[in-house]
Formats: sequence, C-alpha cells, structure tokens
Amino acid sequence: MTLNPYACMPEQSRGRQFDEQGSLHRSHFQRDRDRIIHSTAFRRLKHKTQVFVAHEGDHFRTRLTHTIEVAQVARTIAKALGLNAELTETVALAHDLGHPPFGHVGEDVLAEEMAEFGGFDHNAQAVKIVTQLERNYADFDGLNLTWESLEGIAKHNGPVTGDVPYALAQFNAEYDLDLGTFASAEAQVAALSDDIAYNNHDLDDGLRSDFFSLDELIELPILTDCVKEVDHRYPDLDPRKRRHEALRRVFGVMVEDVISESHLRLDGKRSVDDIRGANVQSVAFSDALLDKLNVIRGFLYENMYRHDQVIETRETCKKILHGLFNAYLNEPNLLPDAWQIDTTTDTARARQICDYLSGMTDLYAEKQYSALGLDGSVAT
Repeated sequence: MTLNPYACMPEQSRGRQFDEQGSLHRSHFQRDRDRIIHSTAFRRLKHKTQVFVAHEGDHFRTRLTHTIEVAQVARTIAKALGLNAELTETVALAHDLGHPPFGHVGEDVLAEEMAEFGGFDHNAQAVKIVTQLERNYADFDGLNLTWESLEGIAKHNGPVTGDVPYALAQFNAEYDLDLGTFASAEAQVAALSDDIAYNNHDLDDGLRSDFFSLDELIELPILTDCVKEVDHRYPDLDPRKRRHEALRRVFGVMVEDVISESHLRLDGKRSVDDIRGANVQSVAFSDALLDKLNVIRGFLYENMYRHDQVIETRETCKKILHGLFNAYLNEPNLLPDAWQIDTTTDTARARQICDYLSGMTDLYAEKQYSALGLDGSVAT
C-alpha cells in the first residue's frame, strides 16, 4: 500500500534515545509495537478497570480489551487515510499503559494526592513506563521506542501546554518531544479511535448491566436511525442481536465520519511537519457528528457514570487508593524491597509511591489494602 506524503515513514524516523542495531525483518514501528505487546505493563491491563471493576462481570470491558478494540479501529482508519498503520497501532496499544487501577477514579485520586508533588496524568505516566519503569533490557531502562512512538503516546490528545506533569517534563528535558505541537496524524487516529471505542462499548456495557434499555437509546441522535434500520431489516429480531446490530451500525457511523472529515482536513498537507504545525487537529469528527456524540456522552454521564452502583463502587475504590498512598507515604518501609528508595524528601517518596500504585491492577490494589489491614482486618 502506498502511503500519503504526510504519513510517518519508518526509514525517516528521528531514531531512538539509545542507538540500536535495526531488525532484519521488522520496521522501526513494528518493533515498537511488538515491545509494547511484550511489556509487563501491557499484560497488567487485563486486570485494570475500564468502568466496571474486575469482579463485576466477565463480559464487561477491561483496559486490555478496550485497548485491543482501539487498535482494531485505528488500523482501519489509518489504512483508509493512507497513514502508517504500524505506528498508529503502536500508539493505540500504548495509550492506556499509564492508567492506574479502578478506571478514571484511580487517576482522580492520584492527581489529588500528587497535586503538591508535580501532578499526575496517565499519558505522562505512560511515557515514564516505556522510558524508565519497564526494566527488562540489558542496555537500557524502558523500551527504547522511536521518537515518533513516544511523541504519539505523549501528545495523541493534542499539544501539551501549561503545567507539564513532572513525569513527562523530566523526560522531555532529556529528549525533546516538541510538546507544543500536534502529534502525527497516526497518533491523532489513535486518539479518535479511543473515543469511538469507548463511546460504543460504554453503550454496550450499560445495556448489558441494565442501566438503561435500547428503547431508551432510540431517542438519542445516531441511535435513532441505526435502530430503525435494524428494525426495518430484521423485524422481531432477538433482543441481544437487535442490540448488537444497532451498536455495530453506530460504530460504523463514527468511523466513516472520521474518515470523511479527516480526508477534507488532510487535503493539501504535504508532510508530517504540515500535520504537526497545523492550527487544528488533522484527524477529527465533523462538527455535526461531534454535537450528536456530546448528547450521547451526556446520556452516559447521567445514566451510567453517575449510576448509584457505579458511584458506590467509585467511593470504595477511592478509599482503597487514598488509604494505600497515605500508608506508604507515612511508613515507606511498607513498600516492597524493590520499591524502597534512599530519600528524606516527601516529593521523591510520593513519586515513587505514585509509580508503584499506578502500576497496580484492581485485584492487586484490593489485596494490598487488605494485607496492610487498612480494611479493618488483621494485617498479615
């Protein structure tokens, strides 16, 4: 497949932080993708919450299944736009590596606890993981990814301006990722694919949990036409199949809109530098579809994210993470030997604790909370 001139070409990569001999059979971006898949942080995503914690059901999405769905959408869009699908997939697979346990509530807790210690952001944490915390290679810490992959992980949601979280600021001081510009079109595709995947599967998970019904969703934009098309084509369809057929059409509407709108925005671009230097993102939903998606997101916020069951679980998760953070801060000797550091400053200790907590799975955080006796049980 011939790539467009604004696609990232592996042979034109800005390279890696540490020089390495190239692979005989894989491009630079293929190698990056494979290193992400084989990382410890990637494997831990299988026990990290998307919305529902692990023990609430085997069929709900986890960070890992969400990530796989994002990568599938990203490959499709990248190929339709003539972009480098390997780089796109790398960013998609890495985009949630920095998320702590318990979904977005975990990020909220760490952001609160780290407010006076340099802040917390899951994209910045993902950069720290792939540049420092993964420690399996003999010649370097981290995964030694290409500049383009690191740029995509750091900036796929847009330029990073204002107060930069310490985890990203420290690395960027050593290896400049041009934080003030847009990332490549490939990274932007990964970001939009994330939106598409979670919009669609949160509707599916909400229906599966009986937080709302498909008949309620019929009143929402996009859903109205999709459900009507299914009912017209398949009268009296089994409810489960009716739901699936409707949502796969919603998925298609979002993907086709991104491809159509992005073709317009990419017209006239002649290089990846044109993408990075643009005043607006080059891969996007149309304004018309974005308005409709905002209505759907509002519905999900009120009927799913603010559902009593979800709020109750969130409060439990917040208690666990706040409890663990403060227990380790007050008694650093409770940390495992591998996470002990020789320091007298609260900042250094807090950052070490943040790294430890952000890497935990839901199940491990709950286990440690119990093991320390923070749940009222006798510590073991």
